[in-house]
Amino acid sequence: MKHFTLALVTTALLSGAVLVGCDRNEDGAEDGAAQQMPPAVVNVETVQFGEIPQVQTFSGRTAAYEVADVRPQINGVIEEVLFREGSMVKENQPLYRINTDNYTSSVASGQAAVQQAEANYQTAIANNANAKAELVSRQASLAQARDDLQRLQGLVDIDAISQQQYEQAKTQVRTAEAAVESARAAVGQTQAGIESARADIQAAKANLNANTLDLSRTIVRAPISGRTDRSNVTAGQLVSAGQTEPLVTVSRLDPIYVDISQSSSDMLKLRQQLAQGRAQAGSNTVELVLEDGSVYPVRGQIALSESTVDESTGSVTLRAVFPNPNGVLLPGMYVTARLIQSVIPNAALIPQSAVTRTPKGEPQVYIVDQDSKLQVRPITINGTYEGKWVVTDGLESGDRVVVIGGAGLRPEQEVTVQPLDNAGASAAPNAPSAQTAPSAASDNDTATTEPTSATTN
Repeated sequence: MKHFTLALVTTALLSGAVLVGCDRNEDGAEDGAAQQMPPAVVNVETVQFGEIPQVQTFSGRTAAYEVADVRPQINGVIEEVLFREGSMVKENQPLYRINTDNYTSSVASGQAAVQQAEANYQTAIANNANAKAELVSRQASLAQARDDLQRLQGLVDIDAISQQQYEQAKTQVRTAEAAVESARAAVGQTQAGIESARADIQAAKANLNANTLDLSRTIVRAPISGRTDRSNVTAGQLVSAGQTEPLVTVSRLDPIYVDISQSSSDMLKLRQQLAQGRAQAGSNTVELVLEDGSVYPVRGQIALSESTVDESTGSVTLRAVFPNPNGVLLPGMYVTARLIQSVIPNAALIPQSAVTRTPKGEPQVYIVDQDSKLQVRPITINGTYEGKWVVTDGLESGDRVVVIGGAGLRPEQEVTVQPLDNAGASAAPNAPSAQTAPSAASDNDTATTEPTSATTN
């Protein structure tokens, strides 16, 4: 029994020794394997600083460059519509024809009135000439009577004639003087007749011109060049001058306006950045993104910025002008406008996949130091540009930022650096790919707006 017990104890000790030896061998093998694993491969991009535009994105709507409501200037019945609805028309192109019967008759009456007034004028001129001739005759008679009176004056003094004869000569002088005054008054009356006849001619011609103008207005013409809407009247309808409803509306679409709304707070922030030297003034160039996501091929220019804030929306309207030769843009379309309002003088662009966040949401990146080890750098981001983050603080020129392959790695870990140009061939199998970002900031992209990225513990 004792021998059997001793044998069991010996067997157990030997088995334990064997197991302990096996465990040591396995641990040693794992340590060796760990020492033989190569460093992780990461793709980096070298940081470079320079001037970076701040692209702001706003919503906007298109508006016609010019709009003209066509209304009649006379009363009448529409005889014919002379254009095709929705077509392009030229300035002064006939659009409607109104019945001309009444206006043709008025022009004929006006012409007759002018002719009568001119005839009256000629009569007045003839009467004036006769009156002037009569005045000359009366003046001659007065001169003769005065000569006779002067001659008789000497005779009466020597009693060569009677006093009665002398008094008769004086009466003849007074009669001749009265006749001259009457003839002079007649000349004045005929001269006034001339002026009256001349005024009648001017009035008749003015009336004729008005009738002729009304006749010309029976053809309703386009006040501007542009595209017509649908006609509100048809042939046979009665229209009147000054009516509230237009016959048709013509809109000029080339060029075309785009009205952009920017919040007053964003504009104030921009002005503060410019005043403090943290940004420089941008350009007046505007890029449009249409409702289907396509980019309008032609850029526009800012034409004006309103000086007041809309109390209902708290925004300021910016108006841009865009060429529209093909009529792609129509009034009332919703568009997205991209505008470079300022330029950051010293900033860097890094891919969005390079940025991670702390549990508190603070952005940070991995950089590879001179010893090929990872280091964490907190950064300050000021929006995006062309799909990349705009970094204004936390990095230095020449830093190598990890763009691909940093997932699951830790600070101070040694890595193998691979340039980003060869990322497709050298990235780790399970490395995340770079995120796709728009070419400009979203509607709310400002100095503090950043897209969502992965969080690192």
